Amino acid sequence: MADNRLFDKHCVKIIGIARHRLSTDGDGVTTLVAFHGCQLRCRYCLNPQSLGDGSRFKEYSPQSLYDEVRIDELYFLATNGGVTFGGGEPCLRPDFIREFCGLCGPDWQINLETSLNVPTASIEALLPVVNTLIIDIKDMNLDIYRNYTGQSNDLVLDNLRLIAESGRQKDCTIRLPMIPNYNTDADREISRKALEDLGFTRFDLFTYQIRKY
Repeated sequence: MADNRLFDKHCVKIIGIARHRLSTDGDGVTTLVAFHGCQLRCRYCLNPQSLGDGSRFKEYSPQSLYDEVRIDELYFLATNGGVTFGGGEPCLRPDFIREFCGLCGPDWQINLETSLNVPTASIEALLPVVNTLIIDIKDMNLDIYRNYTGQSNDLVLDNLRLIAESGRQKDCTIRLPMIPNYNTDADREISRKALEDLGFTRFDLFTYQIRKY
């Protein structure tokens, strides 16, 4: 008997679909599609539902996702908007995103919210089909990054260089957070300078608001 899982290799678990977002994670009206799954374990995870067991979330193929979000196509076309893939980490599923882009065509804007902590091959595959990247860099310092995420930032640095070598810096917004108890203003300025040296010019500086329960 054939293993039915072979037919689901391009399906993903989606933890949420948020419509009618205006200029918050891309130009115009966008729909945010949040993937389940992330390789980081950030101390202040903003989407903890993206981790662990994803059995309670609906699974989509590129076609079924396209069928659901195209209800807002008129808004996308009128405002230069489209779909923002977030998560979790959407760049873990480059084949899914590329197949989706083939369905929606070039008139929708496709944005990625990513940590860039993924294999370089994933970013190479996605750069030709996405319009913008919103990169949550955490901090460029290895020790700070590892303490906060539990991972090395070697892949992040490799992918930043790849984007720079591809001349796509202008299509990126770099999020540089102030993370209480993990980095300082001085650390963030060092990160910003290193990114500017790579040609990145668009930054979103903010402070994590840590809720205490």
